[in-house]
Amino acid sequence: MSSEREYVCPDCGCLLIHSNPLTLESMVDVHNQLCVVKRQKSMASQLATRASAPPKPVTTGTQRPGVTSATPSITTTAATTTTTAGSANTTISLSGTGTNYSKAEGPIDPEFKSKRQVVGTFQGIKVWGPIDPPGQLGIWGTQVTVDFDICIADGACIEACPVNVYEWLDTPGHPGSEKKTFMAREKDCIFCMACENVCPPQCVKIFQKGT
Repeated sequence: MSSEREYVCPDCGCLLIHSNPLTLESMVDVHNQLCVVKRQKSMASQLATRASAPPKPVTTGTQRPGVTSATPSITTTAATTTTTAGSANTTISLSGTGTNYSKAEGPIDPEFKSKRQVVGTFQGIKVWGPIDPPGQLGIWGTQVTVDFDICIADGACIEACPVNVYEWLDTPGHPGSEKKTFMAREKDCIFCMACENVCPPQCVKIFQKGT
């Protein structure tokens, strides 16, 4: 009589078998962390929760009675394409006159940091030139890096990331795609390499801290 124990994942149907129950339990824990189907269901649930949540009130800069402030109110227009006046975190614009460009082919150059210069920032994320918006946008990020000129917005990296590093950023007028996967939460990266491994055009490169 076999002493083997088994576990079937309710999400992806994967079968795990081992004779030692403690080892099997460890295998299940690892599988639950890496299961793509489970992650996709979790992300879908989070998105549904966010969609049903009431919108946050917008701060207009109106001062409360009896409270003084030296900080002026700030008005923003198209948040993804314009630079907010006085903002130290955004110096790059996504609009311009650079329209004579074709779609670039991958993969991303893994040695781009020694060949390119940082030309500005967008919401605190470094941008490596050359850039000539909207047709040429360069490489974005420091640890989580994406060549925006190669990105085709297939969304594979967004689906694969277990810690929700990426979000969509509109890039109208770019020949590769009119939106890109923006590493808005770059500091949350756990360096699992999932996004780099699943990117079809190979436009993603992950660098460990200090490299």
